[in-house]
Amino acid sequence: MLIDDDRPTNFYNSMVLSKHRNFTNIQVKQSGEAALKYLLNVEKGIELKPNLIFLDLNMPAMNGWEFLIEYSKLNRAVIRNIKVIILTTSSDVKDIENSKANYLVNDLINKPLSFPLLNNVIEKHFF
Repeated sequence: MLIDDDRPTNFYNSMVLSKHRNFTNIQVKQSGEAALKYLLNVEKGIELKPNLIFLDLNMPAMNGWEFLIEYSKLNRAVIRNIKVIILTTSSDVKDIENSKANYLVNDLINKPLSFPLLNNVIEKHFF
């Protein structure tokens, strides 16, 4: 799942993901609220559970950190085993420190996605 408010970024990242052999059924959500709604539907059995979430930090209405607060309140069975990776353009040391300190965040990587980055994510978090 990609969570980012920027349409061109989502278009590019979804294209990269769709061309990679290890990524299927890519969900794109343009807000934290839309992603939470999707995850509530996972709990109801309506939607497929994602294995991985790429989360942007700088979004209007609900930023990535606020999303993580609400995400932590979801049913444990829903969020269990979902890897959350911050996907950002930020080089702010505070964001890096916060991502390391947050138990829900598995990694922080810089935009844009690429095959080498995706291969590293797979190797680091799924094997």
